[in-house]
Amino acid sequence: MIPDPRAAQIERLKEQVCGLKERLAARDAQINGLTDFRERALSQIAAQRTEIERLRDALAAPSNVLALPNSSRASAPYGSCG
Repeated sequence: MIPDPRAAQIERLKEQVCGLKERLAARDAQINGLTDFRERALSQIAAQRTEIERLRDALAAPSNVLALPNSSRASAPYGSCG
């Protein structure tokens, strides 16, 4: 008996659909992970910016906070890891 080519094609297409669904689910999971990472990164950047602004305001306000002078040395300070 000769196998039905339509049945073989249907089976092949079902397997292909199943594989595509798996790839789509993996892609969606990856997108969700990247979206979460992006949200965390933006939150950290916002927190860092707030802290920088707070430090700049503290430096500009009259207080006992002094700015350190810029170093003109090109090498790392003594005892540093650099």
